[in-house]
Amino acid sequence: MYQFRMKATYKRHVLTFKQPGGTSRGILTQKETWFLILRKGDQIGIGECGMFRGLSIDDVPEYETQLQWVCSHIDRGLEVLLSDLDMFPSIQFGLEQAYRSFASRDPFILFPSEFTEYGKPISINGLIWMGNKAFMEQQIRQRITDGFGCIKLKIGALDFETELSLLKGIRERFSPDEIELRVDANGAFEKKDVFFKLEELSKLDIHSIEQPIKPGNPGLMKEVCASGLLNIALDEELIGVVDETKRQELLQIVAPQYIILKPSLIGGYRGSMEWITLAKGLGIQWWVTSALESNIGLNAIAQWTYTLENPLPQGLGTGSLFTNNIKSPLEVKNGKLFYNNTLEWNYNLIN
Repeated sequence: MYQFRMKATYKRHVLTFKQPGGTSRGILTQKETWFLILRKGDQIGIGECGMFRGLSIDDVPEYETQLQWVCSHIDRGLEVLLSDLDMFPSIQFGLEQAYRSFASRDPFILFPSEFTEYGKPISINGLIWMGNKAFMEQQIRQRITDGFGCIKLKIGALDFETELSLLKGIRERFSPDEIELRVDANGAFEKKDVFFKLEELSKLDIHSIEQPIKPGNPGLMKEVCASGLLNIALDEELIGVVDETKRQELLQIVAPQYIILKPSLIGGYRGSMEWITLAKGLGIQWWVTSALESNIGLNAIAQWTYTLENPLPQGLGTGSLFTNNIKSPLEVKNGKLFYNNTLEWNYNLIN
């Protein structure tokens, strides 16, 4: 009897933002991504390689060549391939997803749980993109109307006093018990002003700030974390640190209060679990955030995140940002992410 061999292909897809997303690194209008598809007879597995231009360590000219190599060597097996791809974390994650998808009876159920079977939700934060004051105020009102109990503001691009006034406006109306405020500076603060800005923010009962200074300055980041002004969450700081010993050293030296796990940027499930294990050993808390993947990648992150049983609001509310996303059962209601299994996937964009 003829035995089908597994075949792997990939497809590039450019996601288009419904409205530009502002960060301290610039304005985002599109997000490039890649789908990795495994086939054997009627079986199919789908994963997303969500490389992030300007941020991922695998944003290199040979990225597509590496994807071609992976597809040509798919018969080597998952573990062998992962070990050869430390500098391509988004491809590692795409492979992990695709293999799990391929092995499942339903290619979109990677981690069966009450999230996928019974509609149990994941609490998430409502994201506020940078823009002018009126635009940010409009987003804040909408997130509160939508029932979010945790709001995360991108800061660092506007005048700091304007950003403070936005945060003060929320805090004057809502106590910390009613609305948890997180901010994400994306490395925008400088040595000369970081402590002043943290002190001003600390007056507003801010839950935490992500990446207040640029990554790669562990000495200053250690001082920032030790200042006690605000809880500090490392985000970009984790990108590119692939050796377990160096990961341990980073967390021990800097001693942050939180780390942010973006599987597409830090080596997928395996890389994320290594960070979680190290963090737990040092008493550091964490949560998971998507990195502007399509609903294919968001689904893979969300299903895995649910199994981790982390009670903190997660950063998984990015599925509605794009005009040409993959139609999926993922829904956001009242500040929570649901998998509505009465809805169907439409992945014609991938085929």
